[in-house]
Formats: sequence, C-alpha cells, structure tokens
Amino acid sequence: MTTAHIQTVSGRYVDLLHPNAADIEIRDIAHHLAHLCRFGGAVREFYSVAEHSLRVAQILPPALRLAGLLHDAAEAYVGDVISPLKRNLASYQYVEELVHDAVRSRFGLKLSGADRATVTRADIVLLATERRDLMPADSTEWAVLVGVAPLPERIRPMPAEAARAAFLRAFEEFAQLDLLGA
Repeated sequence: MTTAHIQTVSGRYVDLLHPNAADIEIRDIAHHLAHLCRFGGAVREFYSVAEHSLRVAQILPPALRLAGLLHDAAEAYVGDVISPLKRNLASYQYVEELVHDAVRSRFGLKLSGADRATVTRADIVLLATERRDLMPADSTEWAVLVGVAPLPERIRPMPAEAARAAFLRAFEEFAQLDLLGA
C-alpha cells in the first residue's frame, strides 16, 4: 500500500493518501494555514491562508461560518497550490479532496450544494478584495472576478501568530454556533 505521511507541527503523522479524521487537529490547521502565504507569496506583504479563511467565514451567515473557516483546511496538510497550476494537477486535486473529506468528517461538516455555492461566492468576494488590496496594481481582467465587487473595507494583513490565534478563537465561536444549530 502506498502512503504519503507528513508530520504536523503537533508531531502527529497524517497519511495524505489515507487520511483519518482522528488525525486531523484544529491547532495543526490553524498553525499551518497561518504560515502559508496566499497567492504563492505574490502579495505585497505576507497574508496567510488562515487570515483569508477567517475573512471568508466572517462574511457568511452564522450557520456557514465554520464551513467558511475550514474551506481551505486541507491546505494545512497539502499546501496551497496556486489556482492556475492546481487546475492542471489532477493527482493534487485528488489528494486535496481526500484530506478535505477527512476534515469535513472530523468537524461534522455537511453542506448542501447551495451551501457550498454560498461559501464559494464568499471566497470569490475575498479574492476580489485581496486582489485590490494585496496584489500588484494591474488592469488585466480575471474571468472569475467579472461582476464581483470587493468588500468596502481594506485588508491590513496580520502577522502569522495573530492569524493563528484569531483562527482558533473563531473556530471556538463558530463550532459553538454550529452545535447550537445557528
């Protein structure tokens, strides 16, 4: 049997080809995502996937905030591959989905198609905002952003440790909302 183990910051080992929900740990997710830079680092200053996920969650209805916070959680284990490349890496997409399934199982996330579409829409709104606030100025049209308005508030990226702590606080809050059926 082929395996692909990684060691997380907590010392756990996760087999990316056979991920087990019991091996998924929120502190690993928060730490790893806080140290992954969005856009492959092509931003004017460091901006983490953890902060991105937190911002996606904050613009969603309460019942979807936990799903928004964890929408990129698999990247804590497989890394953040830039979208133009990811679309051409079927094996990466396969492994990412295996890990994402383990994350969803670990945290009891069950989303309808409409819920997934709402989270995806929030992700795209954040993309428009991030492009405006963090990327080099550019007039090239991105097809995915046609008709998408960025959020009015500007992003001022937080340091990795602050993003990690904010992610964990949000997880505690949103997990409680999820338990209450909000």
